[in-house]
Amino acid sequence: MTGAVQLRLANGMSAVIEPDRWADGSYTLIVDGTPQSHVDLDDPSRLFFEYVQRIGHVIDEWGEPGQPLTALHLGGGALTLPRYVHATRPGSRQQVLELDEQLVTFVREHLPLPRQSGIRVRYGDARALLARLPAALHGAVDLIVVDVFAGARIPAHVTSVEFYRELAVFLAPDGIIAVNIADGPGLAFARGQAATLQLVLPDVAALAETGVLKGRRFGNVVLIGSASQLPLEWMPRLMARGPHPATVTAGADLTRWIAGASVVSDQTAVPSPSPSLGLFTTQKRGD
Repeated sequence: MTGAVQLRLANGMSAVIEPDRWADGSYTLIVDGTPQSHVDLDDPSRLFFEYVQRIGHVIDEWGEPGQPLTALHLGGGALTLPRYVHATRPGSRQQVLELDEQLVTFVREHLPLPRQSGIRVRYGDARALLARLPAALHGAVDLIVVDVFAGARIPAHVTSVEFYRELAVFLAPDGIIAVNIADGPGLAFARGQAATLQLVLPDVAALAETGVLKGRRFGNVVLIGSASQLPLEWMPRLMARGPHPATVTAGADLTRWIAGASVVSDQTAVPSPSPSLGLFTTQKRGD
């Protein structure tokens, strides 16, 4: 690719893949005006978006360096994290659940996957597809990444305790779930998601830029949870690896951060809040 390419999706949204003007071989996928993914084709282990880097650090901490894993990704975009897992943990088995086949076809045409990547994409609603996954995956998935967005918002049906219980069925005993949450000042939505995930998994932590986690501005909070105790030695390493300034909140600190937020059910679930107008345009100009 030498210039931007664009596609009008069947849902009416516009998808654009444009070269990163600062990094040769890198591209950004923008859907309906919202940056969705960033891919470095020359070096898929290089992650760009802040929250994606944090999830990458969590992936690095699991098991031994380079050890293959079994991964389940809800939400595909430009397949940034599946590419990362393939590059850093060759031989991994990965399934991606993505609603929009047209979008993935567009991505794969212009940003092709490596040969023999072991990445399988299933098309349809992410939650609905869980019931159709092979039973052999029950209790066998080392990594689940939840990064489901409709435009700039997280759909309500992938935020409830019932949804997280359906996901937890797939986790291996030492497996981890990483959930990308977008929220604004006050973090009512993110704290509710932490309370909900904590009801399903015994150990949960929140990772974010310090100002975001304090509720000062709109941004991304990564929640990680496990069916077993998250290794305490992860926490200082996750903070040290950035992006900075970084905060990892767990244990009693997480309980205080949640501060009585209600658990979300299918009956009470709502989409994540919309970002302020111009947020992504402003960020892009500040690159």
